[in-house]
Amino acid sequence: MTRAAKTAPAAALVLFLLLCACPQASGREATDQAGRRVIVPERAERLVSLAPSITEIVFDLGRGDRLVGATIYSTWPEAAKRIPRVGSYVKLDLEKIVSLRPDLCLAIKDGNPEHTVERLAGLGIPVYVIDPKDMDGIIAAIRGIGAVIGAKKRAEKIAAGMRRAIDSIRARTDRAEKRPRVFFQIDAAPIISAGNGTFINELIALAGGVNVAAGPDPYPRFSWEDVIALAPEVVIIASMAGGYSPEELKKSWRRWPQIPAVRNGNLHVIDANLVDRPTPRLVEGLAAFARTIHPELFR
Repeated sequence: MTRAAKTAPAAALVLFLLLCACPQASGREATDQAGRRVIVPERAERLVSLAPSITEIVFDLGRGDRLVGATIYSTWPEAAKRIPRVGSYVKLDLEKIVSLRPDLCLAIKDGNPEHTVERLAGLGIPVYVIDPKDMDGIIAAIRGIGAVIGAKKRAEKIAAGMRRAIDSIRARTDRAEKRPRVFFQIDAAPIISAGNGTFINELIALAGGVNVAAGPDPYPRFSWEDVIALAPEVVIIASMAGGYSPEELKKSWRRWPQIPAVRNGNLHVIDANLVDRPTPRLVEGLAAFARTIHPELFR
């Protein structure tokens, strides 16, 4: 018998024993953003977050003290760093999750393996899945999580605040006389930007710009020759892209004065934490984009 064959029954036994110690699902039915019907507990006391963005949302909703497990890179707020880890959001540690005896897991469709989510559900652990594709989807995800973890009022307050902020910014940028051509740099080498179907693309549009990287590829790569041909008028760079300092990132652009953004001094570095996760902080990222693209409207 192979080593794998010997260890498989043992692993199955461990899961079975852990499952026996887990609280069994009972409560009310909810439909998640993946269209799944989930029986969630009336009061979820032991939560496991399966993505950093979800961890942040749970803290925003005032339920961070109920988190007994989170994925690596769950680093915001500071208290999130002290939560036991359950692997990465793309490679979850099933046994660790079960050992934490959660009464509800919170998952994200774009990232968490579907087979792991279904395996957890098969073990009797309810899993509520979110699937935010744009700002409206993020607001819906916050409302959905709030409803299943007993923070509905707080979720509605956050959602309403986000909607007011978005509408306020859009009301200003809609008055802009022109929409500058914008290039957003995610990584330094190779040069990676954001195309259609990304939050960045939506932020640029809401902030009154035209995304020159828009296209079917959500995260296209570019050479400097490509960027020169795109002729962006505004360049926004994610902080610490590629591990470089903001000044180093700008320096690499200054070699190309033929780019309008370089020639006119429109190189800007933005805090990557404001735009890299589908959380309420994206509204702060939107405000930063709008002030950068249309400073004349926000004086």
